[in-house]
Amino acid sequence: MPTDLPSTGARTVTAAAAASRAPVGIFDSGLGGLSVLRAVRAQLPDESLLYVADSLYAPYGERDDDFIADRTLAIGEWLVKQGAKALVVACNTATAQSIALVREKLSIPLVGVEPGIKPAALQSKTRVAGVLATQVTLRSARFQALLDRYASDCRFLCQPGHGLVQAVERCDVDSAELRALLRSYLEPMLEAGADTLVLGCTHYPFFDAAIRDMVGDRLMLIDTSVAIARQLERVLDQHGLRAAAGDTHAPALPRFYSTDDGAHQKQLAATLLHLDAHVERVLIPSRRTAAPNSQAA
Repeated sequence: MPTDLPSTGARTVTAAAAASRAPVGIFDSGLGGLSVLRAVRAQLPDESLLYVADSLYAPYGERDDDFIADRTLAIGEWLVKQGAKALVVACNTATAQSIALVREKLSIPLVGVEPGIKPAALQSKTRVAGVLATQVTLRSARFQALLDRYASDCRFLCQPGHGLVQAVERCDVDSAELRALLRSYLEPMLEAGADTLVLGCTHYPFFDAAIRDMVGDRLMLIDTSVAIARQLERVLDQHGLRAAAGDTHAPALPRFYSTDDGAHQKQLAATLLHLDAHVERVLIPSRRTAAPNSQAA
């Protein structure tokens, strides 16, 4: 008997195509994850992207572990509600403290980030490498496990990057004050013989030009954003979620959201991504920040 209903196979194909066209969510405590978004756009140009900056509560590096896990889960759940097919936690601090919990709670695949200890250990010729990261990242069990695994014959000089995330959040990547702060962190590393520097926070690649100007070729910089984009590509392929190349449903420009006013996010997106981005302010409540505009810690 003739029927106009699509076959089960047709419905399955349609559902799979719709899933592959769903966006990827990228989340950071603030603006540092834009360095990851840049790499993802270059590696996966057919993907639609949603970017959330939790700038109202940045920097996470000064928050307690429960607060970080609470916010990471809340934003992950919000992105799932927006239709995200995968989540990139583009924040070293959030990854270090909460990705295991969030992975258990969310129904979509996750990709986290971690400092490039392994590539630094492989590439350092002097066997001394510096690490700039937030205090929370440096004290985390995840980071200590990386050191235990890869630092057997390489000395790592771990420096908390106090003030660096705040500098990016206010779009300061090259002021005299910022350079003086960077110099206070880098000169002891150079004096100790370091030839490699791990940028252990997604905010820190914004200082690439300033660092290179100060240290020349004395330090090789390790930025893991490209590795994160490649891992996302593998995860999407494993789950059959990668957008088809040349899909007629071409991805729009990334959609940007902020829990703050978004003014600095718009400015940095223009500088880094050359995008005239519209940033939508969103309220994403959580257990620790249930009240609107709460600054609870």
